[in-house]
Amino acid sequence: MKPKKNQVQYNTVNTYSTLNELTDDTEYVWIVLHGIGYLSRYFLKYFDELPTDEHYVIAPQAPSKYYLDNTYRHVGASWLTKEETVLETGNLYAYLDAVLEKENIPSTKKLIVFGYSQGVSIATRWVAHRKIKCDKLILYAGGIPKELQPSSFSFLMENKTEIITVVGNKDPYLTEERRTEATVQIERLFLGKAKALVFDGVHEVKKSVIRQLF
Repeated sequence: MKPKKNQVQYNTVNTYSTLNELTDDTEYVWIVLHGIGYLSRYFLKYFDELPTDEHYVIAPQAPSKYYLDNTYRHVGASWLTKEETVLETGNLYAYLDAVLEKENIPSTKKLIVFGYSQGVSIATRWVAHRKIKCDKLILYAGGIPKELQPSSFSFLMENKTEIITVVGNKDPYLTEERRTEATVQIERLFLGKAKALVFDGVHEVKKSVIRQLF
């Protein structure tokens, strides 16, 4: 007999990390989605030079954790794989919704959604699917899922959200062909209103680049 795939629903718990405090003086609230191989608490180090009184940073944690090498010491995490992508994406939406609900961000704060590498696909899917009205959507060195269409982001255009793409000029993952495809896709999705920031570097997050986003 062939194996039969079954499904079960259950409650689960996941963590997330924050940097600084959310106060009356806070101007910007970030939701930052890390790349593959990171843990959220370590990803926050890239944002620790932002003014602490103005910026509150929330780093959700990708749920699928694994050891990074055969020493079994360092742990990383991944958001999605090609296995059960639709099912797992739904789980991620529920998790990110729960983080947003718990944080209860006042509407007076400026919301920034930031995705790095694999986190770009999660950021764009979640923003599009849940119609997250953010003030900035920052897509840093990652690809946007092909199923997303201009209509997926039309509410951001109405909200006058600032769209910023960021990439290193020496990023080994970005061939000329991929660069051309990404440029065309971004122009199409955001109606030519996305700003492009190219920095001198590879596939990496730079604190100096983070500071340039304001």
